This record gives sequence, structure tokens and C-alpha cells, in this order.
Amino acid sequence: MNLSLIDPFILAQDYPDTLTGKIRSGHSTGLRFNRKGDLLASGRADGTIVIFDVETNGVARKLRGHTRQIQSLSWSHDGRYLLSSSQDCKSILWDLKDGARLRTVRFEAPVYIAELHPSNHLLFVAALYEDFPVLVDVSSTIPVKYQLPTAPRRSLAVGEEISEKQVAQDAKQATCVTIFNALGSHIIAGTSKGWVNIIRLQSRLIVHSTRLCTGLILLLRLNASGRDLVCNASDRIIRTVHLPDLSDNDMNPEDITLDVEHKFQDVVQRLSWNHAVFSSTGEYVAATTFMNHDIYLWERGHGSLVKILECPREELGNIEWHPHRPLVTACGLETGRIYLWSIVTPQRWSALAPDFAEIEENVEYVEREDEFDIHPIEEIHKRRLDLEDEAVDVLTVEPAKNDFEGDSYSMPVLLDIGNSESEDEMVEVGPGVMRRKSPGEGREWMNGTGSGESGDEKGRADPTNGTTKTKPKPRHR
Repeated sequence: MNLSLIDPFILAQDYPDTLTGKIRSGHSTGLRFNRKGDLLASGRADGTIVIFDVETNGVARKLRGHTRQIQSLSWSHDGRYLLSSSQDCKSILWDLKDGARLRTVRFEAPVYIAELHPSNHLLFVAALYEDFPVLVDVSSTIPVKYQLPTAPRRSLAVGEEISEKQVAQDAKQATCVTIFNALGSHIIAGTSKGWVNIIRLQSRLIVHSTRLCTGLILLLRLNASGRDLVCNASDRIIRTVHLPDLSDNDMNPEDITLDVEHKFQDVVQRLSWNHAVFSSTGEYVAATTFMNHDIYLWERGHGSLVKILECPREELGNIEWHPHRPLVTACGLETGRIYLWSIVTPQRWSALAPDFAEIEENVEYVEREDEFDIHPIEEIHKRRLDLEDEAVDVLTVEPAKNDFEGDSYSMPVLLDIGNSESEDEMVEVGPGVMRRKSPGEGREWMNGTGSGESGDEKGRADPTNGTTKTKPKPRHR
């Protein structure tokens, strides 16, 4: 019924235009929707992961296992598993069925970004700080890491060789971002010199390299179909690139080309971009600005700017677009709040009654012949009782057009008031008595004694954090 109340012209608009809400649970630094769009994962600066229910904006679950800021989040295809990476040199694979840590992988350097395989949640690729990217297989309890190349593959003429100077320069490059293609057959990596490397998953070798820019590649993201790529670089230009079909194993690597479709930039203010993302349909590109509080929306059909969303006095960092609705979320860098932009839909109240019509001016009403007839009280009472006897089904939920069946997973929501928190971090200590939460409260998991302890590390953590206390000797007078 609610859908029928909405103006059909508003339904045709597929990008947000109004700031409609704010949510917060700690200082958010990263966001990611699951594939169904009913859950929003938020990584915080203290290493906690908060999962929000999109319909109610309430906290559905909290995951504790990191000790530093969350760098990236990645959902599995069915929505049951979540991969988190942090500045504490760890990546954790979470099982949202019970909130346990399924696998914990430690690296020698902080993690830029870690992305799960599209169809295998026990395989992910990670880009490390000043280190080679790695492909990690966690199908067993002991993770297996495969080092991936970073130096680009250059196209050479017949008889031409790469000079030693060029080899030395390529060796200085670092991989900043790694993602899988839509089928998971290849890895797409961006380097610090503006190169995009396409790595075959089976051989773990680079099959094609293209230099998109001269600066640092900060972000690579695919649209929903996996056919287009958005690239954010340090040269203040956002590029959309058409990806070739990589499913053919017999494809000649020399035939692979990465064609730039559009270059989005602010030629007047020369703004830099913090983060960029495709819309749910892939028709728009949204980006947050550096040292500014605006979100730019471009339309890919003509490459033009269609909307600038404003945020109240705060620079925005990570931005995410809902996978099925015109809903945009972004986290503020200063306060850590999560801002929501959507469409304010005026309702058509004429949909409540089929014979009700909305008019702009008063018109003379002509009544029906039997409209105001007086019916017997017994007949009216009988009609009322017949309506009350009808069984009303309040449990059956009709599937919406964007629901997923078969491979979808619904996370059980914890209805525990202790797992939710207010914006001011207040806790209830008595009837009507509130106090501010102490800085170290709720972080017992860092010493291995809290509920954040993962299943694979239970029994190994030292509750005293590696220290032992001795009983003090009695003092004699």
C-alpha cells in the first residue's frame, strides 16, 4: 500500500537529493552494504565493526577483534561472512551466524584493502602497505599466502628488451588496491605509479597492464554488472573504464584493452576526491570531496554533473550506494557520524480510496442516489461482525522484486539492549540513572577475556595479557 501512495514521477528518479537521516555508533571510518542491501557494515576507528539494520537504522550486531582502525570491509556473496582488514596488520573472516571469528590472518604490514572472492568466501586478496599484494587461502586453519607481482607487464616490439633502469623503476612500485573481477577469474590491481594490472587467478601472473594516470591509484570499484570500473587517482580525476570479457581462457593477452569512458573532475576548484562509487544501476558515479563537505553526482550517459549533495559542515570520507535503492551513505571524518541521503517522496492520498480524487480547486459535488440512505441498525451490525470474522494474515511477507532466493542468508538480529549504544556513549546504571561509559569499558576482549574472543583463539589467549601477579609478602612490624 505504501508503494501506491508514492508519486510515480518520484519513483522514476534514481538518485538521492535530500539529507534524510544520521546514525552513529562510535567513530565510523568505513562502510559497506551487503548484496541484498538490508545490512550496512560500519568499521570504527577503535577496531569495532557495527552492523546496522537498514530499515530501522538500529544496531543489529557488533564484532570485536581488531585493535586499530578498520581499513576495509567485504561481504561474501550470500551475506553470511564478512571480511575486515585493519591497521593492526590483521584480516578477520567473521561468521555472522553466531558472530564468531572463522579465520584470523596476520601480515607483516598494515592492510590497505582486502576483498573476498565473489564465489569462495575462503579466498581473498589483500594489498599491504609497502609490501607485495597477497592472495590468501583460508580453507584450512593455517592460511596459505601467495605473493602476487606488482611490476607492470610492458608491451614490447619484436626484439626489444626492457632496460635495467626501467626494471629498477618498476620494482619501486607498490600495489595500493586489489579487487576481483565479477567472475573471480582475475585480480585487478592498482599501483602507486598509475598502472592497472590484470592478474590471472590460476597462474598468479600478470596478463595485461595499462597505465591510466601518472599518480597514485587510490580506489578501484566495479559496478553491479562487473563490466565497468571506476578509478580514483591522486591526479584529481575520476575515471570510468570499460572492462573486457575475461571469462575466455583462450584470450590473447595482447587483445585486452582498457578503454576510458569518462573523466570526471572539477576544473574550476581543482578538488581532490576521497572516495568514489557507482550507483545501483551503474548510471551514476558519486564521489566525496577532499577538504569539502559536498558529494558530487555525475551521469554517465553524457558525462555531466547532475547533483551536488551537501553535508552540514563536515568533510566526508567513505561513501556507499545502496545496491537497489537511491540511497547514499557517507561517514564524516571529524565526528564519525553516518549520513543518509535519499528521496523524500510526497504521498498520494488518493490511493487510499479508489473513488477519491485530488483536486486543485473546489468543485460542486453531485451525490449518488443511495449515498445517504439510512440502513437498518441490524444490517449495519451484521456487516460489522462479518468484517471482524475475516482472518487477517500478519505473518506472511510477500517477497519484493529485489529479494534474493536460494543463496541468500538472513543474519539473526541480537535484540540485546547492551549491544546498542547512544551517540554520547551513555549506559544505564539504575532506574533513570545514566552515566558516561569509561574509556576502557567494554574492551576486555583486547586481553582475551571478553566475548570478542574468536573461536580459533579460545584457550590460547592469556587472560593476564602475558603477566603474572604474585601475592605480596606480609609486612612485619
